[in-house]
Amino acid sequence: MTSRMYDSALLRPVAAAALLLVTIGGARAADLPDDDDWLRGSFSDTPAFVRWDGVQFGATIGLSSLNANFGNSTSSQISYILRNTTIENEGNVSGWTTLPSTSSNSRQYGGFIGYNWQWSELVLGADLSYNYMSSLEASATDSMSRIFNTSDGYENSVTVRSSSSIKLVDYATLRGRAGYAIGQFLPYAMLGLAVGRFNYVNSASVTASGTSASGGSPYNFSGSKTDAKNNAFAIGFLGGVGVDVALLPNVFLRAEYEFISFSSVNSIRTNLSTGRLGVGVRF
Repeated sequence: MTSRMYDSALLRPVAAAALLLVTIGGARAADLPDDDDWLRGSFSDTPAFVRWDGVQFGATIGLSSLNANFGNSTSSQISYILRNTTIENEGNVSGWTTLPSTSSNSRQYGGFIGYNWQWSELVLGADLSYNYMSSLEASATDSMSRIFNTSDGYENSVTVRSSSSIKLVDYATLRGRAGYAIGQFLPYAMLGLAVGRFNYVNSASVTASGTSASGGSPYNFSGSKTDAKNNAFAIGFLGGVGVDVALLPNVFLRAEYEFISFSSVNSIRTNLSTGRLGVGVRF
């Protein structure tokens, strides 16, 4: 009796293991493709692209180049200095293009949050971003002199000295993106709007002298004016291209190029080119 009980105790786990193997074997057999499936090739239903839909957020670091066209940025100061004068009315001194275009480079740091919608390989998305500039300021200083006659019989010698500077503090963007999923890669193009925060200083001085061919008294004149403002805002239009690369199901790397053309800030026209890298999380 004891021997039979001992044998029964040994057989129970063996029988349980056999039952488990039979169950697993049956399940695997049910999953195996039939002969036609083998002839047709791969039997995997896994898509050849990563899912990109859902909420995403991340951080970026980049290098930006600010191009500033100062050209006629001091026109309003010169016009004020020479208001109600013949040399301004006839010589259009405030319209002289005194300053050149210059550029400056800086690192930028930012973050983004957005959402993607996906239909097969087609991915559409929208995101908000904020970018802070490490130190991005452009400036120019120059002068111009001309001699010209006016209708009152004077020969006028006029010199304009101008200086301007502009600093991009930070900016935010609202972007729409359209991409096509290829394996773990998502190349995309983007369009959107930007709002930049700038500090600027425009300064001009004018010296003029004249002699009269008809015997009038000679004159000498000088004047200067400076306008400056912090936290001046400008709207811009942006475009660019980029690619996201899936590292894990919910983690991706980002590389992109972005170009923004801002509206003028007190007659200073600017545009911004940025190349950046980032890492993001999707859920």
